Amino acid sequence: MLWIATQDKQSLMNVKEVTINGKKIDGFIGSGFLDSKVLGKYDSNERALEILNEILMKIEESNGYSVTFTMPQN
Repeated sequence: MLWIATQDKQSLMNVKEVTINGKKIDGFIGSGFLDSKVLGKYDSNERALEILNEILMKIEESNGYSVTFTMPQN
């Protein structure tokens, strides 16, 4: 289970998939296209890739069932 606090700190989401869409990182909470929400927006695609890698490292470091991650501001 992956819980992510959005960049604007307005939502805590249980996401099933995280994807990069240009400079944005989207989280999917269901199986449909409309079941997605922007988790964060960054200055470049490269920065979005760095954040995705941080999420992956957090998952790999976790020994438990649940992982939490807060999207950075920049």
